[in-house]
Amino acid sequence: MEKIRKDVNYVVSGLPRSGTSMMMQILKAGGMPIATDKFRKPDESNPKGYLEIESIIDRLKENNQLIFDFRGKVVKIISLGLKYLPPGDYIIIYMDRDIDEVLDSMEKMAGVKDEERELTRLSFEKLNLILKESIREREDCQVCNVNYNEILENPAPPLNKVFGFLDLPLDLDRMMNSVDSRLYRQRNK
Repeated sequence: MEKIRKDVNYVVSGLPRSGTSMMMQILKAGGMPIATDKFRKPDESNPKGYLEIESIIDRLKENNQLIFDFRGKVVKIISLGLKYLPPGDYIIIYMDRDIDEVLDSMEKMAGVKDEERELTRLSFEKLNLILKESIREREDCQVCNVNYNEILENPAPPLNKVFGFLDLPLDLDRMMNSVDSRLYRQRNK
C-alpha cells in the first residue's frame, strides 16, 4: 500500500446532501487526514458533523490556488465547486445518492417544501451528469463513484471499493464501523 501522498489533493464531492459528510467521517475513522476548520458545528441534519472548510467554493472562486494548501488531506468540495479546481493532481471520491432523497433531505434541512420539485429534480439530475462527466474527462483527476444508499444498506462492497481505489494504509474495519445506518432518514424506498 502507498502512503498518503503530500503532492495530491484528495477530494470528496457530490451534490449537497449526497453523503459527502458521511464519507468524510468514514475516511477520518480510517485514519485519513482531513481538512476542516470546524466552523460548522454538528446539528440535527448532520449529527456527526460536516467536516468541511467554510465557504470553500467562494474561496476557490477568488483564489483557486488555495486548493493546494490542502494537499495530503481530504477536503470536501460540493460538486459545483469542482469547476474551480485548477490543473493539478486530484483523487476524487464522488458521492451519488437517489436524487429524490437528496431533495427530501434538502427540504427537511431548509424546512421548506420545494414547490417546483419536478423541475428541481430534473435540473439536479442534469447538473450531476454534467459535473461527473467534466471530472471524468480531466486527465488530472482520478475518480471513484460511490453510492450513499449502498453504503448504508451494506457498507462492505462500496467501502472495499474506496479502500482499493485509495490504496492507502487506512483501517478498513474502523471505516466500516463508522457507518451509522440510523442516520439514513430520508429514504425513497
